[in-house]
Amino acid sequence: MGTRDVERRTILKVAGASAVTLGLAATTGCGGDSGTSADGTVTIRYSWWGADERAKRINQSIALFEKKYPKIKVKTDFQDYVSFWEKFQTQAAGGNPPDVFQNAVGFLRKYDKRGILLDLKSQIDAGNLSLDHFREGVTAVGEVDGKQLGIPVGSNTMALVVDKKVFEEAGVDPKPGWTWDDYFKALKTIHDRTGVAGDTGYFSIMYLYDLYLRQNGKAFFDKDGLGFDQADLTEWWTDAYNRVKAGIITSPKTVEQDKPKSSVTAAHGASEFTWDNFTVRYSAEGAGTYGLAPIPTTDGKDTGQYLASLMLSGSARTKHPKEVAQFIDFMVHDPEVGKIMGYDRGILASTEQYDAYKPTDAVGKEIAQYEDDTAKSGVLGTITPHPSGADTVEAAFLRIGGDMAQGKTKVSDAVKQFFSESEAAFQA
Repeated sequence: MGTRDVERRTILKVAGASAVTLGLAATTGCGGDSGTSADGTVTIRYSWWGADERAKRINQSIALFEKKYPKIKVKTDFQDYVSFWEKFQTQAAGGNPPDVFQNAVGFLRKYDKRGILLDLKSQIDAGNLSLDHFREGVTAVGEVDGKQLGIPVGSNTMALVVDKKVFEEAGVDPKPGWTWDDYFKALKTIHDRTGVAGDTGYFSIMYLYDLYLRQNGKAFFDKDGLGFDQADLTEWWTDAYNRVKAGIITSPKTVEQDKPKSSVTAAHGASEFTWDNFTVRYSAEGAGTYGLAPIPTTDGKDTGQYLASLMLSGSARTKHPKEVAQFIDFMVHDPEVGKIMGYDRGILASTEQYDAYKPTDAVGKEIAQYEDDTAKSGVLGTITPHPSGADTVEAAFLRIGGDMAQGKTKVSDAVKQFFSESEAAFQA
């Protein structure tokens, strides 16, 4: 779901210590664990990325699943985001990926191209997995070339997280339909009136630039590569560089020093573009009051937004596709699982779980309201296709954009480097 997202920036502990804490050390998935015992009990391996809290919730959910399906046992393994994909790539290359695993849109074509992902359509047709009762448009995120490669567990969309007190002090009131010119003027106003940088660094967030491009009739990706040219990116990064130098945007060096905290919660920036459900992170980290503001527009209406999703995928090499499908079905539809998971992985994707979980905290209520308002506004479109290599391109966009903003490389050189690395990633 996005490089500048909480999945990557707020991982609190690596899996080794976490597994021991949760009593998972004995059940961590490893090669050759999947199989069928003499009494007919089937064991499947399930892997995901995330921190301790997600692991606790998932293991509570697994306990419910194993109670309903006593002949299916689930071995678990979780890592932080980077370690997860490093380990998954090794497992996939060795022909032993987990039976079922957490996935995101940027990896679907990559691993489908390598024959790693199970097309779940056969299990849907067999009645082991249902695509009924999902929120409108969500399941399309897991579709690639007519194949259902992932089933969503939660959805989210891009938003602007703001420090409400700083915005109020500066007299800035973001409203739906405000333009990019309005937004950039607001950043300067905030800086001039409060001394705080208006934004922590929007320019290297791939998913945000995708929205800006979509507002202007283009997109970050097309099916085979990039959907924009060097002139587009030169304009985007030149404007950003000038704003960083003017102090309107938080210095990238400060952003790095603030990690793993956000520079918003460190009081070094008044706003930050991220996924709407990540707002819970800011309230946990900072002492301020944080809320969600609408995405700026080009024409006063079209935000370019779409629903993205974390999802569950199966391995094409699994010996137990039926059990994998039954597990996914339970995890995405069971109401009790919805109550346990809450918004940990986004706004719950199925209507059964969405209706079952009612947030009681102010942040959870605001997230739900934001998605509801966005859906009702009629601006949501279809997610941009992500070609094979998109994950590598996303990482390059973040890294090179950061180097550009720090003055380590000229804008023109940064743009050329990004396009060169992207071409290599698509051909890999």
